[in-house]
Amino acid sequence: MSPYPTTVSCSAPTEDSLTDEELARGLASGDEASLAAVYRRWRTLVHSLAWRSLGDAREAEDVTQQVFIGVWSGRAGYRPERGALGGWIVGITRRKIADALAARTRRQELVTSAGSWLALRDPGHDRPEEALERVRVRGELARLPAPQQRVLRLTFYEDLTQTQIAERTGWPLGTVKSHARRGMRRLRGLLEPGQHAG
Repeated sequence: MSPYPTTVSCSAPTEDSLTDEELARGLASGDEASLAAVYRRWRTLVHSLAWRSLGDAREAEDVTQQVFIGVWSGRAGYRPERGALGGWIVGITRRKIADALAARTRRQELVTSAGSWLALRDPGHDRPEEALERVRVRGELARLPAPQQRVLRLTFYEDLTQTQIAERTGWPLGTVKSHARRGMRRLRGLLEPGQHAG
């Protein structure tokens, strides 16, 4: 061990100088200062992993936030004998990245399935049945609960991502995702062949 200090400090050691084992004990006891230290110690790694996998800064930031929420909410499940604290956090990160990729795939599938209903093409080039279909979609969209309607309109007519919709509306991202999922399920049901507007 070097006889020279790696940092110069006139104060007592902070939580940032604690070992991983000490931080883990602090987390287990519900110490928020330990969570803050864990966040500072691993945030850059978590964000880098998310960014490399997702290629989107906002999604990477969302995943980073979800990881440390998961660290806090799942702290009782950490077992030091199964591996280092950093490895546990990386494991949570990988799961959250997988969740984000799965959510992205679901969004793309929803957009694809709704594309024929909500295509924003020049009406002058439509066949009559396409114009009629668009009118029908707008009518069914208007029947949805207001929050679902707002999310779908922002998605399809303003081409906003769910993260952007959360910023625009001030709603939590999870709420936006829930409204989008329920709204699309209901809209799809209303527009299935054999279904007619009431």
